[in-house]
Amino acid sequence: MKYFPIFLDAKNISAMIVGGGDVAARKIELLLKSTTNITVMAESLSPSVQRLIDAHELHWLTHNYKSGYFSGINLVIAATDDSDVNKAVAAESQPLNILTNVVDQPELCTYITPAIIDRSPMIIAMSSSGSAPILLRMLREQIEKTLPNGYGKLADFSFKFRDHVKARVKGLRNRRTFWESILRGPIGENILQGNVQEAEQQLITSIKKEIAPPVGEIVFVHTLDGDPDKLTLQTHREMQFAEAVLYDDDVNIDLIEYIRRDAEKYPQSITSTILINFQHAIELAENGQKVIYLLAGHTALPDNSALAASNIPTKQLISGV
Repeated sequence: MKYFPIFLDAKNISAMIVGGGDVAARKIELLLKSTTNITVMAESLSPSVQRLIDAHELHWLTHNYKSGYFSGINLVIAATDDSDVNKAVAAESQPLNILTNVVDQPELCTYITPAIIDRSPMIIAMSSSGSAPILLRMLREQIEKTLPNGYGKLADFSFKFRDHVKARVKGLRNRRTFWESILRGPIGENILQGNVQEAEQQLITSIKKEIAPPVGEIVFVHTLDGDPDKLTLQTHREMQFAEAVLYDDDVNIDLIEYIRRDAEKYPQSITSTILINFQHAIELAENGQKVIYLLAGHTALPDNSALAASNIPTKQLISGV
């Protein structure tokens, strides 16, 4: 990745906007979604910037850019139409390790602002690394259409009951399955419709029921030519619930990106065409884990007496057909 994605804690932001025009106004509006700890440095202001300063009581330095005002600042945006001024801002801020954004001059930036879909507290940030803004806009439009406006209510609801569910539903995979059924089902629909009290009662009833401990499972995935774009929906879903993944050097490493990020990774030194590590997979599954075993190509699994005797549920998926 050319850029490392990161979310900043808004309470720690101390921002400086250099410039007072319409571009500065858009940057201020974006920052105001998170913080009012904003200083504007500009001799003259557009009506939009003046309105934002007045409405939110922002600090205004009533002169154009001058060096020496970045003490206590950790984020700087140069939003002037003077390239020499923008370069001077970057030249001062970057040696101070201040996050720096220069509008329309990515070579002077230490960070870029992503495209944002705001369903607070759910936030989706996307970037094309500056290479394809039109493609990025198209992707944003697609995602916007799929997310209900009240999607953030689901996150608030989940947070409110997170500790209750964790205490009642044992096992990470059980909790993942439980929450998915809650948020995709009638309870989630009630939340989106604004029937929060009814949804809360339904959830309380659900967690009072006896929930079995997690049962281990091994899913063998034959990846054929290893093309990630050919992953089937079923394979993708299984991979998202994985708690452990085994794979060898013949497997396309790009597929690992589709495994749940906090799953344990177990690269195998011996290719599966010579030896499939049934024993390790069995041990993991016996401890209640969902194990994904990625296999390059598609060859029949050899019989294994230990696996047959274990009574561990298994699946075989062919991904890419």
